[in-house]
Amino acid sequence: MNLRPATPNDIAKLRALVEAGYRGDSAKQGWTHEADLLGGQRTDAAALAEMIADPEQTILLAEADDAALLGCVLIADEGERDGRRIAYLGMLTVSPTLQNGGLGRQLIAAAESYAQTFGAHVMEMTVIKQRRELIDWYIRRGYADTGREEPFPFDDERFGLPKTRDLVFVVLAKPLA
Repeated sequence: MNLRPATPNDIAKLRALVEAGYRGDSAKQGWTHEADLLGGQRTDAAALAEMIADPEQTILLAEADDAALLGCVLIADEGERDGRRIAYLGMLTVSPTLQNGGLGRQLIAAAESYAQTFGAHVMEMTVIKQRRELIDWYIRRGYADTGREEPFPFDDERFGLPKTRDLVFVVLAKPLA
């Protein structure tokens, strides 16, 4: 597996990976999908282009030797809060047919290592509260529920079409060495 930052040339295949990993029937081949909670899109080309162009955000791509896209993870520098530099981990995606093979753990480790290069003390993420199995998976990776919650953007179709109105994000965090 090769890791590298995404470029604008990667947007089409990156979007296809993220959609396959989170939405629709293809996502149900894996265990980390949101297809039962959300329809519609997970992201779009414009949002991915914004992330790639933003110097405070990096999307790391995991590629096979033949350049097939296997997974990705977003790392964002959130700046200082309470005297600590915060990094955000998002959009962790592994191709549904490759889930349970350790790539997700490798991508998290790469994201944490990358965040340390810009001085992050803490890695945070948000996970939909109803995704208990995924939250438990992150807890086994050293993340803890902070007790904080953030609202789900119900009225912004860029994030999907909720199948229920009780969605909320929980904030998980992990101190970085």
